[in-house]
Order: sequence, then C-alpha cells, then structure tokens
Amino acid sequence: MSRVAAVDCGTNSIRLLIADVNDPADGRLRDVHREMRIVRLGQGVDATGQFAPDALMRTKIALADYAELMRRHDVGAVRMVATSAARDVANREAFFTMTSEVLGSVVPGAVAEVITGAAEAELSFRGAVGELDPAAAPFVVVDLGGGSTEVVLGSADFEEVVAGYSADIGCVRLTERCLHSDPPTGEEIAAARAVVRERLGEALRSVPVERARTWVGVAGTMTTLAALALKMTTYDSEAIHLSRVGFGDLLRVCAELLAMTRAQRAVLGPMHEGRVDVIGGGAIVVQELAAALGEKAGITELVVSEHDILDGIALSIG
Repeated sequence: MSRVAAVDCGTNSIRLLIADVNDPADGRLRDVHREMRIVRLGQGVDATGQFAPDALMRTKIALADYAELMRRHDVGAVRMVATSAARDVANREAFFTMTSEVLGSVVPGAVAEVITGAAEAELSFRGAVGELDPAAAPFVVVDLGGGSTEVVLGSADFEEVVAGYSADIGCVRLTERCLHSDPPTGEEIAAARAVVRERLGEALRSVPVERARTWVGVAGTMTTLAALALKMTTYDSEAIHLSRVGFGDLLRVCAELLAMTRAQRAVLGPMHEGRVDVIGGGAIVVQELAAALGEKAGITELVVSEHDILDGIALSIG
C-alpha cells in the first residue's frame, strides 16, 4: 500500500486528496484527507490571457497549506495536475516556478503538469465510475469546471474510454464572458446559451452520447445543484455521493438560480461562497446537457459523484 497526494488545480478551485492506494487496478482508494479551496486561478484569463498576480498568490497560499498536510501525513508521492486555465495563459512559467518551489519541499523535483483536455477527460472518467454498478454502463461522465467541460463516454471497465472531448467552456469562463448583470438579463442568458450550444455541439459530435445509459456529473457545480435539488439545508457530501436527480428537479433548480441575485444565492445552505457568482453559468451548461442527453440517449436523470479527476489523479500515481 502506498500513500499518495493528488492535487487538482482548476480555473476556480484547487483541491487536495491524500489517500492510500492498495491496488490501482481496482479503482479503489482509502481517503486520508480531502479538501477544496476556491482560489479563482483563472480570474480574468479569458480576457487577458495571463494569470493575475493576486490569483497566483491565492493559489500559492493554498498549495503551501496542502504541502504541510502532505508532510504531516507522510506522503510518498505527489502528482499535481493543472487544467483549463493553465492551458490558456502566456505566463505559465510563473505558475510552474511557484509550484516547483512549494511541492519540491515535500517531494524533490515535484512540479505541476498541464494536461490536455483529452487527458483531463480520461482522468475524470476513471475517478468517477469506480463505484458505479457495471449494469448501468455505458456511462457518459461530465466534468463541469470553471474553464472547461469534459464529456467522456466509457464502459464499466474504467480504463476503457470510448471517446472524450474537452469543450472550452465552464462556469467561470461563461460568467466572465456573458453574465454581467445581477441577476443576469434575458439577453445575457441567451448569449451565454448560444456560446454553450456551440461549444457543446463540438463535444457531442465527437462523443457518441446516444450510446450512454447513465449520465454521471462530477465537480462542484454538479454537486451543488444536486444538493439544492435534494433540498439540503447544508452540504452533505456523503448524501450527495451517487445520488440521483430527475431532470424535473434539476432544471427547476437551474432556472431558479438564474433568476436569483448573488445575495439570494449566497444564503442558500449548500452554496459555497466561491460559487455564488458563477453557478448561473454552470446552470446554463447543465440545462443544455440535459436537453441534449434527453434527446439523444433518452436519459432522464443525473447521477452525481463526489469522486472525479482528483481520484483519477491519485490512482494514476499508485
């Protein structure tokens, strides 16, 4: 058994998983510590093509705390993956220098790696389906992030990915580009929906989602929507994990969030403060996905998994 640390650094959040890996082939982990912080690394990236200095500092502070946890838990190996925001910037070297300094204090030579959208999709799939009933396959796993949305189709064997695509749209990117009012206007929502349909159209032409039997949603937008649809007063990860949300409840919550002000969203019990301003963008992506998967595959519900790319990263180490 080996103890590993996985770090997923996305557009909106940076997350840590410290876990014991017994046999990577069975897709199972024993969690030691799991944590998420909103650092908004991708702040302004869509407009400027650069990491903002304050975004890099927020990320460094969180990563330094994660490094201390790794030392405390005697981690033997670490892998840090950076996704959409880091693929799009001109000043990536500042990010690499920072991560090398912090992670190298735990495991000499450790540094973040920027992965492709295809690799991100496969890691998300591997992390998401390990506990699912094989009879429900094929699965279409959707990882809705801050800067991109991964759509991947695969079988119950988590290593057998049929097709995957990383669409260049996520809740932060869409909000910064289109949703400026509070609450967003009908015109802004229509513009955002047009962008989502264009980007998702490319994904759905590449991934044969009509073959899917089960839609699995991962990452913070999906889990928050599930918590709200299930009428939770506080966020309960154990209750959310592998929960099922019918499209009626899912689409109702999406519509309600788009009509709310940020202040109204902020007081919702399961809502993380770092998602308040961007979850409307995520809701539009989910609405369009539900319409497409309902039409193409006859799917009528969303299965939500708390396990995702972070678990896939940990399994790839062991």
